[in-house]
This record gives sequence, structure tokens and C-alpha cells, in this order.
Amino acid sequence: NKRRGTSLAAAGASLNVSFFAMLLEADSKSMRSMSGSRRNSGSSLVSSSSASSNLSHLEEDTWILWGRIVNEWEEWRRKKDKLLKELIRKGIPHHFRAIVWQLLGNATDMPVKNQYSELLKMSSPCEKLIRRDIARTYPEHEFFKGQDSLGQEVLFNVMKAYSLVDREVGYCQGSAFIVGLLLMQMPEEEAFCVFVRLMQEYRLRELFKPSMAELGLCIYQFEYLLQEQLPELNVHFRSQSFHTSMYASSWFLTLFLTFLPLPVATRIFDIFMYEGLEIIFRVGLAILQYNQTDLIQLDMEGMSQHFQKVIPHQFDSCPDKLILRAYQVKYNPKRMKKLEKEYTTIKNKEMEEQIEIKRLRTENRLLKQRIETLEKESAALADRLIQGQVTRAQEAEENYVIKRELAVVRQQCTTATESLEKAQDTIRELQQQRYTEQFVSNLQTQLEQSRLREAELLGALKEMQDKVLDLEKRSSCLPDENNLATLQEEVKQMKLRELETSQLHLSESPKKNAMNELQDKLMTVRLREAQAQAELREVKLKALQLESQNQIHSKLIGRNDQERSALQDRLQMVANQNKALQAQLNEMKRKQAESDCKSKEEVMAVRLREADSMAAMAELRQKIAELEIQKEEGLIQGQLNHSDSRQYINQLRDQIAELKNEVRQPSPHSHKRALSHIQVSHLSEMLAFMRVANLPWSGHPNKFTSRSDRAMLRQITRNLSYISDSTGLGDHVKCQLS
Repeated sequence: NKRRGTSLAAAGASLNVSFFAMLLEADSKSMRSMSGSRRNSGSSLVSSSSASSNLSHLEEDTWILWGRIVNEWEEWRRKKDKLLKELIRKGIPHHFRAIVWQLLGNATDMPVKNQYSELLKMSSPCEKLIRRDIARTYPEHEFFKGQDSLGQEVLFNVMKAYSLVDREVGYCQGSAFIVGLLLMQMPEEEAFCVFVRLMQEYRLRELFKPSMAELGLCIYQFEYLLQEQLPELNVHFRSQSFHTSMYASSWFLTLFLTFLPLPVATRIFDIFMYEGLEIIFRVGLAILQYNQTDLIQLDMEGMSQHFQKVIPHQFDSCPDKLILRAYQVKYNPKRMKKLEKEYTTIKNKEMEEQIEIKRLRTENRLLKQRIETLEKESAALADRLIQGQVTRAQEAEENYVIKRELAVVRQQCTTATESLEKAQDTIRELQQQRYTEQFVSNLQTQLEQSRLREAELLGALKEMQDKVLDLEKRSSCLPDENNLATLQEEVKQMKLRELETSQLHLSESPKKNAMNELQDKLMTVRLREAQAQAELREVKLKALQLESQNQIHSKLIGRNDQERSALQDRLQMVANQNKALQAQLNEMKRKQAESDCKSKEEVMAVRLREADSMAAMAELRQKIAELEIQKEEGLIQGQLNHSDSRQYINQLRDQIAELKNEVRQPSPHSHKRALSHIQVSHLSEMLAFMRVANLPWSGHPNKFTSRSDRAMLRQITRNLSYISDSTGLGDHVKCQLS
């Protein structure tokens, strides 16, 4: 199939060349016959049949001319470029458009053409979008009507192939109209090559990129041209909020193919293939200039209706009128380049501002996250604080209960000690007296009561021990071993004393056995009482430990409060620093603007001072020149009075010759600059001499009668007139002589 396609293409190309050659021969013969007939019938009247024949001959002439252009394309592009431009502006014939567009776009031999069949076999990610938009492309044209028409299928192939070649651009909706116009004129492979060349060389690729940066540049340039050439319409558009992108975006994206009728848009496309986007700017401004009076009287909705219904059909019958108006629009390529640079700088600034805004947003987001974490931490600290306060309150209640119980136990201990002391007193009394059995029974009853009390104390101590164990579990603190050691030593000492007393009593009579037993029991009671006191001390120590733990917890809570307040202060400080930095930035901008204004004002003041000083210097120089002239006049008058006039005239003649040589030399700035001080002094000497000698500007001298003197004076007057005329001081010299 490829070989058949290439052979068919070669055969078609050869047929085209032979066909153009035949057309050229036939047209040259007809031109010769027409030229002969025109010479013979020069004096005859023109009828309607002759007018139609002239039109047909004009068409034949254009065919012949464009056939020559196609066959001699390189020569025309090199040598007859201006004529080719004029012919393209007048319109390319329909049958020559395909080949001329290919030649203008340099798309005849492209390597992409060989890849076209392979690209059609591949799948593109833009196929769904292309299928969806194909039905909207030239829906009323016969070639593209119908869902499965040949035009839609060919358009799909070209758009799919380009989306695979240029994956960055892919597919854009406006490009389908340009490809559709190409397919109306040429086969799909050639249309694909021309479209690739348009995207690469005619700035269309930048227009159809996803960012559409080139479209923004075109809108910016068009707004400047509108503001410069149609200021009233621009003001009206702005007052109605009718933005340029609302009506001009489709002009640049589809090259007027969706805005104007197809014949008019095709004429514009002819010029676009040769001149580029310049014709789009020109045609857009010409359309706005033609409709300015109507648009100024409409509001926003009326203007949009006018753009949709009225403007597209204004140039149906005469597209040449629109093109003529387009080339009457002022268009400066250098200014457009400057606007492009300005737009790039503006966009770069916007990009920098967007980067700065993104950076500030990220910083703001990070600060917000930091604030949220700090708030969460502060909330956690507040919860911990509340829990600590609750636990402190509970511990305070438990401590209060324990203190009350301790007070009760202490009271019981005091009562027990009092009873023991009383018992000891009674025992001492019984030792002094010989106790009776009744007294012994009383002592036994008292002993039983003391045992009962001891049992009660033991129960209370057990309860206290249980509570102390609970408190130890909560506080996880160990008891003080030193106090226990001292108590154990006291118990040991008491036991030793009891043993000593028991040994003493054993040595006594057997009557005292009962008393010894009672004393033993009392000692055991005392020991138990000492143990109870030791346990009470342990309870006190544990209570002190609990109080210390309570204080530690309160200190920790205070530290947490301080940390939270410090974090809040730090957050406030960061916010204040941010505000201060923003204020400093604004202040720096303001100071920079003020410094720029001050520098401009200082430059203007310096320039004004320079101008004033130059003017003052010029006045001083003029005064100096006048004083020197007066001085030289006085000197010349004195010399004339005391010296010979002939010798002085010779000196003046030499000085005039020197001045003439100086005047003939060209000045670097102007040939009519003011004389230097030396030239002015020489000229003033000559003028003073002529005034003293009473010589007129023209005519015969009065005092000098000899022929040589007269000739010399005539030469002097001629030289003076030459110097005065060449230096621009003629009026001054005449004034001095008069």
C-alpha cells in the first residue's frame, strides 16, 4: 500500500506539472491573440460581451501568473517577494491554494509525512475529546455533515496523528477548524504536514498549549493597539466590563474561521500563511474601527449580540474592502516586540509574586499546624492540670480523714498512757504495801480492761495499717528506715531493763511471783504501746511523704502552666514579628519609592542648575566680548592717531585672511556657531578701524584718496562681509558699521 501511495503521489505530481505547463502554453497563445486583437480594436466601443470576455481573460491571466509562480517558486521568493506579497493579499486562486499553502509553509518534503500511516495505527489519549468535538467543526459544511462522513473521519485522523506527535499540546478545540480548512483544500497527509508546520513556525503551538501563554500575549498586544488607535471604544469597553478576551480569543485561536464567513476567512488565511499573526491584529482592529460608532451606543449584551449576528456578515460581498481597511491600520513590529518584552516581564513578576504567595501560604499553613499542635498540647496540659487538681483534692480529703483518725488514735494513746501510769502508780503502792488478794483481783480486772483496750487499739492500728498500705500503693514511697531502727533499739533497751528487773524480783521471796507476772504483762503492754507509737510515727512519715508528693505535683502543674504561657507568649511574639516584618517591607517599599522620586527631583534640579549656569555663562561671555570690543576700539583709535594707517591696514588684511581660513574649516557641531573671543576681537578691530576711518559698508571711501588704499579697503570690506555672512554675524557687523 505504501509503494502504491508513493507511486500515485509521484504520478499526481507529474500530472500537476504537465497540467501547469499545458495551461501556460494555452494561456500564452491566448494572450498573444488577445494582444493582437486589442491593438486592432483599440478604437471600438466596449460592449457587455467584451466585458465578460475581459473578465475571463483576467481569470486566465491570473491562472497563467500563478502557474508561473508555482513553477518558479524559489525565484519569486528571492527576487519578487514584494509582488508575491501583493498577489497573495489580492487572493490566491482556489485551485492553487493547496500547493501555494504547502510552498508558503515549506511543507512539501517533511519527514513527518512518512510517519502518518504509522501514527494512525496507534491509540491516542485524546480520542474521546476529538470524537466529541468533530461534530461541532463546520456542522453546516457538506464535507463534514453526517456522523460517519468522510470529512469527519479524515479530520479525526489528522487530529489524532498530531496529538501523538506533540503530546505536550495534545488536542485543542480551536485547532480542528484550521485542520478542517486545510482538508477542504488538500488530502489528509498534506494537510497534516501543513498543520505541523503551522504549529511549529507560526506561533500556533504556543497558542494551543495548556497554559495558553501566547494567547495572553496576543490579547495584551491587541489591548494596547485598541487603546492607542481607538481610545473612545476602549473606554466604552472598560466601562461596560466588555473584556478583550470575550471577543478576540476566538480570533487568534481559530484565525477568524469561526467568526467570519468561510470565503472571507480563507482570504485572511492566505495572508496569514505569508505574513503570520500580523494580519489577525490588523483585521481585528479594522473590524472594530468599522463598527466603532455602533458599538459605542450599545451595552454589554447588545455588543455581544452585535458581534455574533451583525459583524460576521458585513463583508460577505466584498472581502477586499476588509483587507484594504486592515492594511490602513497602523502596525509597528518594533513596538510589538517591546510589548512582548513588557508582557514577559509582567508575567515573570506575577510568577515571582505567585511563588512568594505560595511560600507565604505554606508558611501560614505550617504556622496554623503549629498553632493547632500547641492548642492540643495546651488542652492536654489543661486536662492534666484539672486531673491533678482533682487528685489533689481527693488526696487532701484523704489526708484530712487520716488526720482525724490520727487525732482519735493519739487521744486513745494518751488515755492508754494515762491508764498505764495509773496502773504503775497502783503497782508501786502495792509493792510498798503487801497486796491482798482482793487488790490482786482488782488488778486482774484492770489488766483485762487494759487488754480489751489493747485489742481495740490493735484493731484501730490494723485499720490504720490498711489505710497506710493503700497510701503507700498510691505514693509508691518507702518508709524511713532510721526511725524504725531507733524504735527497735528502744524496744531492745526496754526488754533488757525488764530482764534486769525480773532477775531482781526473782531473787526476792516467792510471794512476789504474782506481782512479777503483773509486771511482765505491763511490760508487754508497754512494748505493744511502743510498737503502736512507732507505727504512729510511720503513719506520720507517710503523711509527710504524701504531702511532699502533693507539693511536687503542684510544682509540676505550675511548670506546665508556665510552659503553656511561655508557648502562648512565643506564638504571640512570632505573630508580632511577622507583622513587624510586613510593616518593615511596606516601609522599605515606601522609602524606595520616595528615594526614587527624590533622585528624579534631584536630577531635574541639577539639570535646571546646569541650564541656569550655562545661560549665565553665555551672558557673561557676551558681556566679556562687548567689553573686549570696546577695548579694541579704543586701542585701534589710539593706534590710528599715532601710527601709519597703511601699515595697520596691512595687519588687518593679514588678520582677515587668517579669519577666513578659520571660517572655511568645518565646525564639529554647526557652521554658524558663534565666534571665539579672538575672532570677535579681530572683527571688532576691523569694525573700529572702519568706523574711525569713516568707511561705509558699501561705496567709496572718503578719506583714502590713493588707488591702492581704495583697493585694500574694498578687499577688507569684502572679507568682512564674507566673515559676517559665514558666521551668522552679518546683522551685528552692519549694526556696528552703522
